[in-house]
Amino acid sequence: MKTLCLFFVLLGICAFQPAATTYQVNPEASRLAWTGYAEVGTYAPTGTVQLRQGTFGYDGNRLRNGRFEIDMRTIAQEQAQLAEHLRGPDFFDVEHYPTAVFVLIESKNGQALGQFTLKVTTRPVRFPLTITRLPNGQLRIQGTATLDRTQFGVNYNSSSFFQNLGNYAIRNEFLLRFDVVADKQ
Repeated sequence: MKTLCLFFVLLGICAFQPAATTYQVNPEASRLAWTGYAEVGTYAPTGTVQLRQGTFGYDGNRLRNGRFEIDMRTIAQEQAQLAEHLRGPDFFDVEHYPTAVFVLIESKNGQALGQFTLKVTTRPVRFPLTITRLPNGQLRIQGTATLDRTQFGVNYNSSSFFQNLGNYAIRNEFLLRFDVVADKQ
């Protein structure tokens, strides 16, 4: 009987997780910035893309159960021609795939773990992040994810798929920096 009681006590302790407060992302106060890289030289174009919406739970220590939608049609870059090319079928084909989605499973020890869907491909991702409580009750989540575009079927000018590209080769990895602000629901 003591063993059975001890089992239930341990099960209760292990299963207990503080209740999470739900937060809603404020897209106007949030910022997503990307950087791509040439395979040769120092060319590294940067730009932005807009977060459409997002929600997540926060228990005072960790984020969990989040869903973030990125409006791929908003890819912007100072060179309009490059931005249009990125939105086209060679890259992100936003006419057919207007939304990218990150599903957060949890954050732990300063690392986010989740699933990122771009086009029709979903891959696990892990990246560092910081969580800051703002004086007005909002949360700020900041970090940088390094993503391999070829894992999502974006192969244009990748030397992994095409030979003899020379100065036209584009590195597979790109950075997505985020500064997300969210309000309690």
